[in-house]
Amino acid sequence: MTTSERTIPRSPPEPPTLEEIRAARKRLGDRIRATPTWEWRGGCAAQAIDSEAVWLKLELWQHSGTFKLRGALLNMLELDDEALGRGVTAVSAGNHAIAVGYAARILATSAKVVMPRSANPARVEICRQFGAEVVLVNDVHAAFAEVRRIEKEEGRCFIHPFEGRQTALGTATVGLELMTEIPDLDAVIVPVGGGGLCAGVATAVKRISPSCQVYGVEPEGADSMHRSFAAGEAQSIPRVSTIADSLGAPHAAPYTFSLCHRFVDDLVLISDDDMKRAMARLFHELKLAVEPAGAATTAALLGPLRSRLRGLKVGLIVCGTNIDLATFHRLVSEAPI
Repeated sequence: MTTSERTIPRSPPEPPTLEEIRAARKRLGDRIRATPTWEWRGGCAAQAIDSEAVWLKLELWQHSGTFKLRGALLNMLELDDEALGRGVTAVSAGNHAIAVGYAARILATSAKVVMPRSANPARVEICRQFGAEVVLVNDVHAAFAEVRRIEKEEGRCFIHPFEGRQTALGTATVGLELMTEIPDLDAVIVPVGGGGLCAGVATAVKRISPSCQVYGVEPEGADSMHRSFAAGEAQSIPRVSTIADSLGAPHAAPYTFSLCHRFVDDLVLISDDDMKRAMARLFHELKLAVEPAGAATTAALLGPLRSRLRGLKVGLIVCGTNIDLATFHRLVSEAPI
């Protein structure tokens, strides 16, 4: 999805400023980790683009196992004591639910999270270990309906998995940290589910280095952002079909879409097999056991972006690692040679 193929949206909202992003990072403080950026020198990714190294932003080492804590916590820090007393609710295939449960625990409130029955059992168990009450429903579409019911009937505050200004400010701190540590990157690749991570990272990258290219990566079976770019407004998809359940949002949302549309230079699609191969590569070369979404940016660099980024200095967001051993082993074993 190139810039020339996009439909221009109507009246886009004003994006966060660099000063606001820095203030958000200060507010999060030591409640989150400043995750490391690793120089992957001489590996398959660098060799693919004829570069000395590729830089990995290791958000899989964040508290709760993914970047999601940044946005969830920043949203919850906006709540007053009365709202916190009523508790929070969320909808997620796992990672956002885990983050909301973790944030609720450190802020001394309660969380009730809605997850599809297809969610990885290990993620459900992690949510419960953090003290969250888990409600299981048939699919992700039903999950959004149920969380709205809980919000209305129980008075809990809904913490959206990928939409809203505070969410974007939270995820923008990932880009802020990356660009502060490696300021001369030519390109940054970001996974796209609902688009919350990509929206924030792209905003921060472009605020700091306007010439740095930002690429979003979607699974073929969850291409809501591709459809939204083509239509010029946030779109839904009829079904989600991908092993990367963390990237399986059933729709894009207006604010997140507007930031992606403004700051993302291009979108590419990858297959489930691409992610399996990338998971295997990350494990064999770096000993990183990531979930499929965490391998999406590596898959894009080894696949559709390979020729376009040749010779450039590239940063990859490795977004998460909430996967059980049996599922990881099965997916890596299935990786095509």
